[in-house]
Amino acid sequence: MSNVLDLFGQQRSPFDATRRTRPDGSEFWSARDLMPLMGYPSWQHFQPAIDRARTAAYNQGADVEQNFTVAREVSGSRGPARETFELTRFAAYLVAMNGDPRKPEVAAAQAYFAVRTHEAEVRGAELDEIEVAERYLTALREKKALADQVALLEGPAAHAETFRQAEGARTIGSLANDFKAFAASRFPGVKVLHRDVYDHAARLDLIQRGNTVRNNEPKARAIEAGWVLPHRTTFPTNTRGDQTTVTAHLTPKGEGRLWDGLVAYINERGSLAITKDGAA
Repeated sequence: MSNVLDLFGQQRSPFDATRRTRPDGSEFWSARDLMPLMGYPSWQHFQPAIDRARTAAYNQGADVEQNFTVAREVSGSRGPARETFELTRFAAYLVAMNGDPRKPEVAAAQAYFAVRTHEAEVRGAELDEIEVAERYLTALREKKALADQVALLEGPAAHAETFRQAEGARTIGSLANDFKAFAASRFPGVKVLHRDVYDHAARLDLIQRGNTVRNNEPKARAIEAGWVLPHRTTFPTNTRGDQTTVTAHLTPKGEGRLWDGLVAYINERGSLAITKDGAA
């Protein structure tokens, strides 16, 4: 009988390859291993998906600590120990389902863990080829329905919904990275440069901009409006003693303002570039 799971590819699935086994025979996935497989560039970006998955597990009455075991592992041969989670199959499935559905890697993880979770539910009973195929196709349909729901939203709304589920503030540079990936599919051919995003942040009264010592500092109005939080960094110098720089970290409200402004500007002018006279 052919294996329907070969639909994941003729070679061994990377999700199979990263599965680990404890001495007692129990299996788990390291969240750090899943992070790049699901298309996330950093732990900071991946953490919200894990947090939402933990909340989902709690709401279902599952043992969160048992399914999401906090652990520390070493990065490289000499790297410092870093936090991770040892995820059960159920926990890994929840993380996949709470990832960004616009990422093709997340879609692949959703399909993989959906099938594997269904298999685990009926372990002990032999599945025939048709039943496995039906389960796989059901998982794909669920994934597509979720992606279609997101696609119905405009860029600002979809992004705001994602960010509302996260916590804390983020840098303008981090938003620029996300917007660049978004624009590649939504506005093909439009260049997204970090300096342009910062220029628009100034246009929208979020930060100072120009050849001054206050370049990129948050504006007082933006702080009062709750759009940004001032982030101070102090560093020593050889000649002037300790120096402090102030940068702007976007709140969810401020990120929505900047993201919406970028989308509106591209829709109106077809470019993000701002000339001295304000024209594209």
